[in-house]
Amino acid sequence: MGGSEEFYVSYFQQAGRAEAEIEPDVRGWLTGFYAAMSADTMPAPDAPDPHFVHPGGTLRDRFPAGSRPGWLSERDLDVYAGEFERTGMTGALNRYRNMDRDWKDLASFDGAPITQPSLFAGGGLDASTTWMSEAIKAYPTTLPGLLSSHILDDCGHWIQQERPAEINRLLTDWLAALPV
Repeated sequence: MGGSEEFYVSYFQQAGRAEAEIEPDVRGWLTGFYAAMSADTMPAPDAPDPHFVHPGGTLRDRFPAGSRPGWLSERDLDVYAGEFERTGMTGALNRYRNMDRDWKDLASFDGAPITQPSLFAGGGLDASTTWMSEAIKAYPTTLPGLLSSHILDDCGHWIQQERPAEINRLLTDWLAALPV
């Protein structure tokens, strides 16, 4: 990753830019986006990272060509693409455009542990768990209410789609273990 590359969050924050990339071919873009972060279709570790955009490029430039994750059926893709074609992408992307507000809204809680009963599950191949591994190691301090933590081997970002039965079991076991 070169220093001039842009992280996808920043790329999404400029109104209209990502929409211009995505909306002409929502179905193709979604397929590539899902494939880029799914364990069975993600690019090889030595391939350019799909979380970054090279100068003048698009996110799509780094999506695996011609791949669709095994969990993504044509019918599901029809529904997802159809809804984003109907509504546009702005609503979904606005979450990224409002992220800085979280820092302001949550400033009074900076450093405070989260004590509510909690569960963590992440994919072992997801950048969120690999890049944030130190934060996960700190959970005993930062999440003292953590009842259960799981890193799913050979799983990417879309854990609920990639491993639905396992995630359902983890959730129901966690719910059953909650203090009364």
